[in-house]
Amino acid sequence: MANPDAQGVTGAPFRLDVERGKIREFALATGAADAAYLREEDPVVQPTFLTTTFFWQGEDANPWSAVELDQQRGLHAEQQYTFFGEPPRAGTRLTCQSRIGEIYTKVGRRGGEMTFAVMYTDFRDETGRLVAQAKLTGVETARPPDTGAATRDGASA
Repeated sequence: MANPDAQGVTGAPFRLDVERGKIREFALATGAADAAYLREEDPVVQPTFLTTTFFWQGEDANPWSAVELDQQRGLHAEQQYTFFGEPPRAGTRLTCQSRIGEIYTKVGRRGGEMTFAVMYTDFRDETGRLVAQAKLTGVETARPPDTGAATRDGASA
C-alpha cells in the first residue's frame, strides 16, 4: 500500500550535463532521423531525452522509494514533459530535482481501488530558470496478479 506521508518528499538536487554525443546516441536508439538531433553542432534534445536523468541521479536524489508502491501490483502509468521555451541544447548544464506530488485513489473499471502517485522533476538551467518539468505517474492495483491464471494453451500456470 502506498505511503501517503510520502507526499512532499523531495530528493537531493543533481546535475545533468547535456552532451552532444548523448543526444546523438539517444536519437539513434529511438530511431529519430531528424538532422536537428544528429548533425547539428549544438543539437536540441528530443523531449523524452530527459528520461536519461535516471542514469545520472544518486539514490538520495530519487524520492520515489518513499511512496512504497507494491512493485508486484504497480506499473508506470504515464510520463509527461512540459517545456517552458525551447528544449535544452548540447552544452547546457541542468540542475534537476524530484519531488513527490499527489497521492490519491480511484475505483477501477473492474472494481477495486487503485492508488496513484505522481513525481515531478524540475530541470533548471545555470541561471535558475525552469526549462522543463517531467511528470511521472505510477499506479498500484488493489489486488496482486492472479498467480493461477491459465496459460495460452489453457493449462494452469
